[in-house]
Amino acid sequence: MLTIANITCRLGTRTLFDNASAKVARGQKIGVVGHNGSGKTTLFRLISGQLSLDGGRIDIAQRCRVDAISQDVPSGALSPLAYVLEADAERTACLAAADTETDPNEIARLHTRLVEIDAYSAPARAAVILAGLGFSQAEQQQPLDAFSGGWRMRVALARALFSAPDLLLLDEPTNHLDLESITWLASYLQQYENTLLLVSHDPDLLNQVAGGILHVNDGRLTMFSGQFDDFLRYRTQAQATAQAALQKQEAHRRHLQQFVDRFRAKATKAKQAQSRLKALARLPVIELENTAHAVRFNFPSPEHRPSPLLTLYDAAAAYGDRVILRDLNLSLYPEDRVALLGANGNGKTTLARLLIAALPLHAGRLVPAGKLRVGYFAQDHLEKLDMELSAKAQMQQVMPDAPQDKVRAWLGRFGFAQERAEVAIAQLSGGEKTRLSLALLSAERPNLLILDEPTNHLDMDARAALIEGLNDFEGAIVLISHDRTLIEATCEQLWRVADGTCAAYAGDLDDYRAQTLKERSLRARRDEGDADNAAERGDVRSSRKEVRKDAVRMRARLAPLRKAAQEAELALETLVSERETIEAQLSDAAVYAGCPDALAALSRRQRELCELIEAAEEAWLQAAEALEVAEDDEAALNPTP
Repeated sequence: MLTIANITCRLGTRTLFDNASAKVARGQKIGVVGHNGSGKTTLFRLISGQLSLDGGRIDIAQRCRVDAISQDVPSGALSPLAYVLEADAERTACLAAADTETDPNEIARLHTRLVEIDAYSAPARAAVILAGLGFSQAEQQQPLDAFSGGWRMRVALARALFSAPDLLLLDEPTNHLDLESITWLASYLQQYENTLLLVSHDPDLLNQVAGGILHVNDGRLTMFSGQFDDFLRYRTQAQATAQAALQKQEAHRRHLQQFVDRFRAKATKAKQAQSRLKALARLPVIELENTAHAVRFNFPSPEHRPSPLLTLYDAAAAYGDRVILRDLNLSLYPEDRVALLGANGNGKTTLARLLIAALPLHAGRLVPAGKLRVGYFAQDHLEKLDMELSAKAQMQQVMPDAPQDKVRAWLGRFGFAQERAEVAIAQLSGGEKTRLSLALLSAERPNLLILDEPTNHLDMDARAALIEGLNDFEGAIVLISHDRTLIEATCEQLWRVADGTCAAYAGDLDDYRAQTLKERSLRARRDEGDADNAAERGDVRSSRKEVRKDAVRMRARLAPLRKAAQEAELALETLVSERETIEAQLSDAAVYAGCPDALAALSRRQRELCELIEAAEEAWLQAAEALEVAEDDEAALNPTP
């Protein structure tokens, strides 16, 4: 299908590929990995013919259709559905010709061809893809200009998937997707029958989809069979083996050199010295993988750790008169690690802005601790950087009283060597700009980090470094991310933002993945059934109104039970947190040397809390069971067709 033979490619003074080769067989799904700037996107541009080679060749099978996500953000008055359908050029041409053709024989030929290419099912296939990527039936009919840039990039992805080329090139397709859409995309690509090259820094997606890994590193292409985890194990083992071999060789080299240095001037030993010089020259070159791009994140320890950090009571968030979130009863404690789940548009970023007090409360109360310090990483963090300044100059602005060496040291915590700290921010890579933004927000030693999609511009090594840095951080974290690996490695609690509120999610990400796929499937079937029924009655608007009424009635029936379950869970969490605080105090030897009355009071409160927790657990279990029974009853009364 694809043969890359001894290619060389130079961009300016930099050589991206030097005599690199690889082969991809028909039907293979290959993950393309490598650090930022290694040449992955350039490789795709070479394969698609957008760039020319300086040497070697790239051979693609005859009559092979190659397609990729368009680099141009789609826009205009076309709907997403119409834009996706346009990808089938033959279908579009045949339909247009059939509308104007007058020759009966030609009309018959055109319709026969339309049947052969399955043209009449195309709208349904396109709608399924758009629905999987998060577009409702109504949104699929709206003009492209009504959507944000991120949603329009989803349309571009949908168009590439719908075209189903023989060779599909997907370069970071998840950058504009939420976890729900990534779950659907992984399932879709698993069933994709043609050849796929997938550039991604998402280990979970690669493990699910790719049957082989193409590693782009130091101008070379290396193919590995198996999943991404297999590649990581091999890479780690190979690096360890090479390091051990290099150390052994260096010891041997020193031994030979010592003999040469000692005896080369002696006539009786000159011959042996020359022999060892030749042995030195014959020693093989052992190359270690280039780690010059290695990065790190070192978040400072908070100076204060009040408990709780903040609490929301019956809070609501709104933009104007439009209420986005309501009935928020949440608390954050010093060591909480929380991931927010929910589809894009459900209000995750709104909740984050509410927590940092960037959005005023529409109702309820937000009670922050007196020494609360929040570090907020926003999706639009690049807009807050002054591209004309250097990293050091921008860092100096948030540390105006700090000496130069302290500013440099702080940047060093986030992987900025001295020379990179002096480079204009505009010339930094996307990953470096992300690290700079994190360095800036950490200057006040926050005890709560709220991170909204922090990995969008990070390669795998940088993501691994971020995971390590977050796990070493001694404060609380609220994370909004589509990166499942990051969530599972750093977070211990899941909160789901859906149905206009936020509540703790009892399952894990596997449960959430299964639930998401089921909900998407049910929603697609329901939308299809609603449309069919409404068309039969000639009253689409009435049908949709009934669906909304049913949804409102269902929420009204379940709302009291859901709220009772949430309140019971919140009460239990509060009691458990207090008991943990007291147990920590009792584990401190200093408390036993203090006031006996204070020690006795702590012990009494510990016993009381044990009894209260037992009662609270029973109340929570009863409330959760009542909600589950009600939901099952509702499902039985309203079966999905």
